[in-house]
Amino acid sequence: MVEFLEVTQDKFTFKVATDRVYSADGVWVKIDGEHVKLGVSDFFQQHNGDVAFVEIVAVETAVIPNETIATIETIKVDIELPSPISGTVIAVNDALEMEAELINADPYGDGWLLVIAVVDWEAEQADLMSPEAYLAHMQYQIQEEGTI
Repeated sequence: MVEFLEVTQDKFTFKVATDRVYSADGVWVKIDGEHVKLGVSDFFQQHNGDVAFVEIVAVETAVIPNETIATIETIKVDIELPSPISGTVIAVNDALEMEAELINADPYGDGWLLVIAVVDWEAEQADLMSPEAYLAHMQYQIQEEGTI
């Protein structure tokens, strides 16, 4: 069972799953053998609003850090989500095509975005944040903005 770190701001509680690492953009990365699964954090989905539509790059697409891997349209904003790692997309969450709201309902589970066969996980994971570091980053963002 996944454990979570939590922080509450006003009426909002934000969870950070402890079994993965994070980019500053709110993308989580969970290692699974030679592959990694990516999705967005609870803070990302709450901060940006209800997801109406998501467009993910195709299977077999080669990606590099900071290259767009998905476009997420919410009731508040349209976001081009950058990849935190290099590799080749080997699977996408087809369920999001009909149920984009899975990102809001279960960001660490059924709301995952894609799976990548990584090129150099050992080197690239150094650029990602631990759950504790992401929690601190998230708290800083909340403090700076004053609200979500």
